[in-house]
Amino acid sequence: MAIPRAAQTQRRTRIQEEKEELILEAALEVFSHRGFHGSTIDQIAEVAGMSKPNLLYYFRTKEAMHRALIDRVLENWLEPLQAFDAEGDPEEEIRSYIRRKLEMAREFPRESRLFANEILQGAPHIAALLAGPLKELVDEKAEVIRAWIANGKIRDCDPHHMIFSIWSTTQHYADFDVQVKAVLGERDGADRFAEAANFLEGLFVSGLILKPAVSP
Repeated sequence: MAIPRAAQTQRRTRIQEEKEELILEAALEVFSHRGFHGSTIDQIAEVAGMSKPNLLYYFRTKEAMHRALIDRVLENWLEPLQAFDAEGDPEEEIRSYIRRKLEMAREFPRESRLFANEILQGAPHIAALLAGPLKELVDEKAEVIRAWIANGKIRDCDPHHMIFSIWSTTQHYADFDVQVKAVLGERDGADRFAEAANFLEGLFVSGLILKPAVSP
């Protein structure tokens, strides 16, 4: 997270921390709807209910607020993937990952749209992070999937594309929320994430998991 100017010279107080959270909440609201280039510091200050000079006391640039939010999103978004365990049961690992990703889509749709907007713009602010820490984590978990394949636990597949597929199908429910609601119509409701989880779990499990042969 970017260190606000006020915190560079002294320990942050509770009030300073609360102000920073207020600013980041406002920035998230503005960025997730308008994108980085369509957002201004004046808009963020208005949503936060603060003057522009007061906001700039904590975050001196729009870029600093945006990066703080992106860092937070990535930390939360990647935590479920980090839990992938080569010694774990692949079916349970995959089911858990899908459900946690859908829970994030339900609970943090603005964060998902913030990240999607950054990617659609060519990731100008986080290209190094994507090619560095993110790639390293995905490569590491691809080896976990390869171990499952080698041990005959799941079908042979491309681990990277498997991960991409889970990302795209789960985050769809946040990034394209308006479309999902419009198409579901009267079916839209609190159960749609549970329905999505059941469908996606079945889709990936039936397509990937190898069941032990049953003796006659």
